[in-house]
Amino acid sequence: MTVSAAGATSSKLKVWLWRIAFVAAVALQLYGAYAPREAGPQVGIPQVDKLAHLFLFGSVAFLGLKVRVPARWLLGTLVANAIVSELVQYWLLPQRDGDPFDVLADLAGVALGAWLGFRVLRGTPLRGTT
Repeated sequence: MTVSAAGATSSKLKVWLWRIAFVAAVALQLYGAYAPREAGPQVGIPQVDKLAHLFLFGSVAFLGLKVRVPARWLLGTLVANAIVSELVQYWLLPQRDGDPFDVLADLAGVALGAWLGFRVLRGTPLRGTT
């Protein structure tokens, strides 16, 4: 009996760790999108911020699906946020500028995160992991 109780405790812990990761990813993504100044250091590589957009939106999409947020709500909200965040940056944050290419990077991140999330949910192994 102690083995199954330990397994149940371990399983609950994993669920909570995934949830914490999701909340942290959402907080980081929202901070990056709505901070009054551009988040992160200037690294001198042109357009490198697009990778940050891809990663932030992709991680929220993946982790949201992993913790069973309904896909329709999660992905719809992320797509809306991709567009709205750039409009807010353009119109309301004087030290930021809205960039349509950031929206494309955000949407690519949502698509990639959703694809990976659906693969994991279906139990389909990713290439190279079997």
